[in-house]
Amino acid sequence: MEFSPYDPNLHRDPYPVYRELREKHPAFHNEGLDFYVLSRYPDVAAALRLPETFVSGKGLAVGLPAREAGSESVPLLNVLDGDEHHSLRRFVREGFSPRSIAILEPLIRNVARELIDDLCQQDVPDLVRHFSNPLPTIVISELLGVPITDRERIKDWSNAIMRFDPTTPGNIDPRAGVGPAFELAEYFGAVIEERRVEPRDDLISRLLQRRMAGRQLTKAELVGFGFLLLIGGHETTTNLISNTVILLDDHPSERRRLIDDPALIGNAVEEFLRFDAPVQGLARTTSRAVSIHGRTIPAESKVLLLFASANRDDRFVDEPDRFDVGRKSTAHLSFGLGSHFCLGAALARLEARIAFEELLKHIPDYRLTQRPVQRVKSGPIRGAVRLPIDLGRVASG
Repeated sequence: MEFSPYDPNLHRDPYPVYRELREKHPAFHNEGLDFYVLSRYPDVAAALRLPETFVSGKGLAVGLPAREAGSESVPLLNVLDGDEHHSLRRFVREGFSPRSIAILEPLIRNVARELIDDLCQQDVPDLVRHFSNPLPTIVISELLGVPITDRERIKDWSNAIMRFDPTTPGNIDPRAGVGPAFELAEYFGAVIEERRVEPRDDLISRLLQRRMAGRQLTKAELVGFGFLLLIGGHETTTNLISNTVILLDDHPSERRRLIDDPALIGNAVEEFLRFDAPVQGLARTTSRAVSIHGRTIPAESKVLLLFASANRDDRFVDEPDRFDVGRKSTAHLSFGLGSHFCLGAALARLEARIAFEELLKHIPDYRLTQRPVQRVKSGPIRGAVRLPIDLGRVASG
């Protein structure tokens, strides 16, 4: 068997390939790019619970140069380990608790309604361009205090950073990820300096003023945090919404259940995440040799943890390939597990719930008009480039 997350054929439907990995190659080794793959739920969950053995600090992608892990001068929360990770996470986690995020509901709902109104006025309405992409971009920008005039630039930087293919040698250069990343970090550094001089009612201003255990966040830590939020807060939620738009078009009876009973949508978000994860998997690096399924993974090896495969493992859930919006909530791995559990999970869940409460209220009969769907070309990301629709009946109110 051959497997690479960068295989363009995989993006169309990765789940049969994941099934073969789980059944026949539970500790797969890609010799060309020299990384291993864990695809079963118990194995992926166990690895996520052992951050000392499966470390994040040497990069979260496979097939990239050794320096991919991040900038030496800009610490990113998701590629820190141990006490450094714990200390920085403590500084920022309060702003992302479910209680703190809940107060954003009126803002998110207003943004969603305005975007739907705009969508319905378009000659060619596109649910990515006009809804799933701008919604999280606007919300995270409001949270951080990023000017509205800069949101398009941020979206472009995010797309350039996340959507690349490192298996093509010519793409590993500053124009294919490193350049936009540097530009975004510089941009955010300037925003931080503005807030230092003139604080506002935004998260960055509050973090600048916060002190814990006798210290404050450094500028580099704030840049890394803002960088991560602008990228992660945009990409994950955009693709969660896009994937779900496709799922509900593919499963009209499940869509009808949500239209008839909107109270199901909150629970259904967990099924959206389980069934087609926006982040299919991330890598870790082994700090010691690990023996699993008759194979020894050496120390200093990259290991791709396939969250999306684990979520479809029948060791974890019954009838895993059945999409069921009424399914009892499951401990899916789409936000990770353990110490690196996604800091923005509560925000992504809230945005997705509101997005589909509003979409299914106002355009319940939408229909995708372009098949097959053009998928995002990125190893860890599953999403759509565009989703043109027929609006069908537009509900009033």
